[in-house]
Amino acid sequence: MYDDNITLLGVKKDIDETKQGEVLYYDQPTDGLKKFYIESYGCAMNFSDSEIVASILSGAGYGPTRDMESADLILVNTCSIREKAEENIRQRLSIFNKLKRQKPEVLIGVLGCMAERLKAKLLEQEKLVDIVVGPDAYRDLPNLLAKADEGDKGINVLLSREETYADISPLRLDSNGVIAYISIMRGCDNMCSFCVVPYTRGRERSRDAYSIVAEANDLFDRGFREVTLLGQNVDSYKWSSPDNTEHVNFAQLLERVALVHPDLRIRFSTSHPKDITNDVLYTIAKYENICDYIHLPVQSGNSRILSLMNRTYDREWYMERVKAINEIIPDCAISADIITGFCSETEEEHQDTLSIIKWSRFSMSYMFYYSERPGTPAAKKLKDDVPEEIKKRRLQEVVDVQRLVSLEHNLADVGKVFKVLVEGDSKKSNQDFKGRNSQNKMINFPKVDGVKPGDYVMVEVTVANAGTLKGKVVNELIG
Repeated sequence: MYDDNITLLGVKKDIDETKQGEVLYYDQPTDGLKKFYIESYGCAMNFSDSEIVASILSGAGYGPTRDMESADLILVNTCSIREKAEENIRQRLSIFNKLKRQKPEVLIGVLGCMAERLKAKLLEQEKLVDIVVGPDAYRDLPNLLAKADEGDKGINVLLSREETYADISPLRLDSNGVIAYISIMRGCDNMCSFCVVPYTRGRERSRDAYSIVAEANDLFDRGFREVTLLGQNVDSYKWSSPDNTEHVNFAQLLERVALVHPDLRIRFSTSHPKDITNDVLYTIAKYENICDYIHLPVQSGNSRILSLMNRTYDREWYMERVKAINEIIPDCAISADIITGFCSETEEEHQDTLSIIKWSRFSMSYMFYYSERPGTPAAKKLKDDVPEEIKKRRLQEVVDVQRLVSLEHNLADVGKVFKVLVEGDSKKSNQDFKGRNSQNKMINFPKVDGVKPGDYVMVEVTVANAGTLKGKVVNELIG
């Protein structure tokens, strides 16, 4: 996290995600091994990918380090979704290059979405890095590193229609031993006009359902008690067996993972509204260990803007999905992604976004103002004509409305009792535990004897504000 990584001093946190810039690490003997240092930015998929990269590097004779200055290899796993994310990563590369001037033999590599988008610039024009590796080319890392050791620049950003890394067991870097990610699909076919992901991560392909269930079983046997199924559009998961006799959709996969064990909690991210079918909702409602929480990006509350974004739904259709969620899963919490100031957005259309936040009662949202990304359909065909000061003002209005809705949402939880999975110590006090309920709300509560991370406890919420719930354990250990 930003606060835990001393090498990030002076880097502004512009993305509202707690793990940006996290140095991923795991305890293992590293004597006699070359050492790698890896930072990750962006979505949960990037963090999951870093665990795959760590596994590949481990097989190639590398061990992890938290100390950038002792590393033989420095990697940054990148995000291109927003301009600010790229700016932060460039700041990191400048710091890495200062180290390289003192230690010329160290190799610097860029992984992920930014690698694919800016490959030539990073390697040839700015000469910031030694290797550039796209999201589908991590298996080639040992070969590229060997070339770089000999003085040749290494690059592989080829996109694949098949690569899912299903046979690679990720190394659970810096894990609390309670929560883990499972990548179930890669790529995106939706072609939202503002988004670079289809160009940096390629087309959708789904991982073998049996390998996913096997990974979930292994994680549970190792003591993990919650898994998050990951994909750019996780609910568009569709897998067919090689002989085409078996077909598994997302609802069916959810059920298979839920049946691993009743004490294994299941979450998923990120879903596209078009694929949150009633079958998915009924599956969530059927199993207590599938969490009552859906991240359902809306992006805008106005139908014209949604059409310009190529979101494939309008305001009314999105509202119908929210109604279905509330009817089938009455206690379900819904969160969203929201973009303000998209091309040609008017004040009246902005008001539609404010109203859909209130109507949908999002428990929280990830909120940003529009940042044009080169190469996207919006950049090619639409004029980025909303002044930045208006974008920022509208963003602040969205933040203010969401904060009020979140406060109402949280205040309604005071006095309720929730089943909470203990994740570890609270950020503010080692006298308190933290853990999330099924609705993905973090609750802090005083430690009690006999309770440890990975246990389930019943917690009564006693205090709430817009961002925090506090409570107390009201029962003995239940799991």
